[in-house]
Amino acid sequence: MIKSRFPALVILLVFMASTSRAQPQPEDKAHRDARMAWWRDAKFGMFIHWGVYSVPAGYYHGQPVPGIGEWIMNHGKIPMAEYEAFAPQFNPTKFNADKFVRIAKDAGMKYMVITAKHHDGFAMFNTQYSNWNIYKATPFGRDPLKELAAACKRQGMRLGFYYSQAQDWNNGGSAIGGKWDKAQEHDMDDYINNVAVPQVRELLTNYGPLSVLWWDTPMDMNPARAQKLYDTVESLQPQIIQNNRLGGGFPGDTETPEQFVPATGFPGRDWETCMTMNDTWGFKKDDNDWKSTETLLHNLVDIASKGGNYLLNVGPDSEGEIPEPSVERLAEIGQWMKMNRDSIYGTTASPFPYLAWGRCTRKGHTLYLHVFDWPADGELKVPMTADVDSARLLAGGKLKARQVGDHVVIALPKDAPDKIDSVIALRIEGEPSIAQPPTLHMAGTASSEDGNNKAGNAFDGNENTHWAAAPDQRSGWLQVDLGRPVEIAATLFTEPSKPKEQRGITYQIQYQQGGDWKTAVDGTTTGRGDQKSFAPVTAQVFRLNITEAKGAPAISEWELFSD
Repeated sequence: MIKSRFPALVILLVFMASTSRAQPQPEDKAHRDARMAWWRDAKFGMFIHWGVYSVPAGYYHGQPVPGIGEWIMNHGKIPMAEYEAFAPQFNPTKFNADKFVRIAKDAGMKYMVITAKHHDGFAMFNTQYSNWNIYKATPFGRDPLKELAAACKRQGMRLGFYYSQAQDWNNGGSAIGGKWDKAQEHDMDDYINNVAVPQVRELLTNYGPLSVLWWDTPMDMNPARAQKLYDTVESLQPQIIQNNRLGGGFPGDTETPEQFVPATGFPGRDWETCMTMNDTWGFKKDDNDWKSTETLLHNLVDIASKGGNYLLNVGPDSEGEIPEPSVERLAEIGQWMKMNRDSIYGTTASPFPYLAWGRCTRKGHTLYLHVFDWPADGELKVPMTADVDSARLLAGGKLKARQVGDHVVIALPKDAPDKIDSVIALRIEGEPSIAQPPTLHMAGTASSEDGNNKAGNAFDGNENTHWAAAPDQRSGWLQVDLGRPVEIAATLFTEPSKPKEQRGITYQIQYQQGGDWKTAVDGTTTGRGDQKSFAPVTAQVFRLNITEAKGAPAISEWELFSD
């Protein structure tokens, strides 16, 4: 995966900024929808980062190397000859392709994407275009991708390959941060023509029909280089889904937020959050910072509620086994999915901008209400007006629902059926009427403005516009007058993309009481916005007070909600 210091979106902006866009063949909506249909329905997939980097497992010369496991060669500035010495130690005899697929399938995952080649250039398949591969350079002498492809076919699992098309620290590709060994110096076009393109051709020819091709870090990928790879894919497997990281101006099929869930998804675009279970993609023996099953499951539901897919990573060790903490968490997710799968597969984004108690997914006239916080008073208040057909728990049991003012109120049993997420299927007639945030289409004022990036842009409901403070500012505020006192109990705001060194703010959500400003909640961001609930306050004027920013403060959208 991409190194944490260079988030994927930033790299894409850097390498695409000055290039003219190569033009793929146009695809009409009907054909695109048909090609993307399985992926949109699937919602949940397994990412597998596995390679020779699992041998050092985060250590070089007996010392831990900071950063993620698969980047150890770069972070440790390990010479090619020394790094290649890890290959004879890579003998994953415990690898069982059918077991990998079974673990994914039992978790409720519908597709798998495995690293065919990561940035270290080590191919996890039998390639004829580099001897630096698992078949020829290790005592293992087997092709795990061939075995995985056969296992996926047997078990009805879709398969995709990750391929590092640009960075290759051993075969002559590029290297973020610059090369550190004279042996790495090589002509980039020679690498593209004689390694990358023919290896991609092998992957698309020798492993059966593939579902996904996952590119990464398009360092030095100009339009001409990207075009060769794109044409190779189109000529061999045009049905394949490609992400947005090829480079050279190619937009791809999917957006790829990494290690975070975008506050509002990507309206109008297919997208997929990829995320680790701990802090690394490739195996690192000292990384025991595991996310809880609750966090992983809430992420899955949050992503589905915003119209995206969740590609959740495992990093097998050098013996070929998925770490037990990953297996345990996937099994627990699978238990939940057995009961609640209808609320994930084939669903679309929530019609609600905010729900205090959880999330919502939708399938036609059925709203799946994911209740994270079970109401103590036994009533779930859904902020909408609708004709309710029926309400039931997916765990079993009919529920009574009635319209009370501008809420549908559902009577609940005392105890939640599931401690992590209890799901209610609410079937309605027609379309629900949902109140919009009181901030929508308000004028807004600000401490300063940069050209056309006016305060009102943060309240126009358009993620493609934003407010920005004057370029020399590193603090500021955005203010909105709701026109009357309103009870507010939550906030959500998003930030436009910026270079990493300019991303992130420290902020307060404040409200005016008398002549004073009171703080309802505060926090910090990493440049992707935030969402927080707080004790309800009633006021007419609110402001987002940015006390510190790495660059000029900027907000795409700011919304306030009642509980």
